Amino acid sequence: MQKLKLTFILFATIVLAACREKNKPANDEASQGTPVAKTDSSASKTVLFFGDSITAGYGLDDPSEAFPGVIKNKIDSLKLPYKVVNAGLSGETTAGGNGRIAWLLKQKVDVFILELGANDGLRGIPVSETSKNLQSIIDKVRAKYPNAKILLLGMQVPPNMGADYSNKFKAVFPTLATKNNTALVPFLLQGVGGVPTLNQADGIHPTAQGAKIVGENVWAVLKGLL
Repeated sequence: MQKLKLTFILFATIVLAACREKNKPANDEASQGTPVAKTDSSASKTVLFFGDSITAGYGLDDPSEAFPGVIKNKIDSLKLPYKVVNAGLSGETTAGGNGRIAWLLKQKVDVFILELGANDGLRGIPVSETSKNLQSIIDKVRAKYPNAKILLLGMQVPPNMGADYSNKFKAVFPTLATKNNTALVPFLLQGVGGVPTLNQADGIHPTAQGAKIVGENVWAVLKGLL
């Protein structure tokens, strides 16, 4: 059993490193995230997706197939006055996100969607650090845009990380949502995580079809905020 745990952790680490290298931006500006697609210039409000490779669309033929793109299509079909910005960065940790959020907040944000933590969990980063970094990101958004609506996307880690760690990690997201009075998607990958046909060969990142389900998970909560 111990050997299996070590094998999983090693595999996850390799995958995360590959994600960061494959999606490494050409320059600093690119690393801050770009819109998933062209938006109506008349849009007066901004929905910012801030996350890691799941948000960025790692491994997909077209980044617009990632779940923020799914959300954008719904917003456009309903002719809502929002543009969607995808600030996902593959390999991102909560510490990394906390370090780059200030740059992104130079643009006005009306709805902030926070999807970070998975890479912390797979690396075994102390839960207290993950919670501290997520809280700092939320604080920075609130300080700059007090009226912005915030949606926190919950994550979980595999049980072979240890029951105690897994349970504490899972609890971070509802605890922060309650503390900060933010909206919450309890588990972003509900219905997708662990389903081989909905994930890429690495077993971690959703396929285009899986991303559609992830988008539905988010939309079920987000639509009430728009």
